[in-house]
Amino acid sequence: MTGFKWHRRSGASVATFTAFEADLLRSLAGQLIELLRNESATSRPQGDALEDLLDFSGPTTEPDDPVLARLFPTAYPDDEEAAGDFRRFTESSLRDGKAGAAAAIIDTLEEAGLPPEPEDGLFIDVELDPQAAMTWMRSFTDMRLAIATRLGVEEGDEEYWASLPDDDPRAQVHDIYDWLGFLQETLVQSVH
Repeated sequence: MTGFKWHRRSGASVATFTAFEADLLRSLAGQLIELLRNESATSRPQGDALEDLLDFSGPTTEPDDPVLARLFPTAYPDDEEAAGDFRRFTESSLRDGKAGAAAAIIDTLEEAGLPPEPEDGLFIDVELDPQAAMTWMRSFTDMRLAIATRLGVEEGDEEYWASLPDDDPRAQVHDIYDWLGFLQETLVQSVH
């Protein structure tokens, strides 16, 4: 397992993934996109002509899914009306941005040669310019938040995760969470 490194000549962040690693990243990005698209925006009654023209039809309440609630926290916890307005005007574009970042990971991996059905022995070389690196970093954050929320990861609970047997599915998913953190850290260090 290697992470990202800075390529002196091109100034890019580069990494080589096994077919399994690249396919896992593609799968995680795809699952994130699916989650972001699953819970549709809440419709609102027709009213303000300008708002109707600009189509500010985003949701006004906190998402039901705990992962989405973590990805889109309430901006004004003490003011329900302001929180609803803020969510309505921002959440749809935030969802689009997060889904777009995850899609960029998929596109980059596939453009680098990741086939629909990866084979053993295949390696995928990825080269990210600084802008693409920032996109990947944001998506790694979203993926890690999603996994941490599903698993119930809390600050300072490393001993608990280390104590789980290797065949425990939660331990395996936590390993993926740690791996994403490693990738994110090396990507941050590789950006100059």
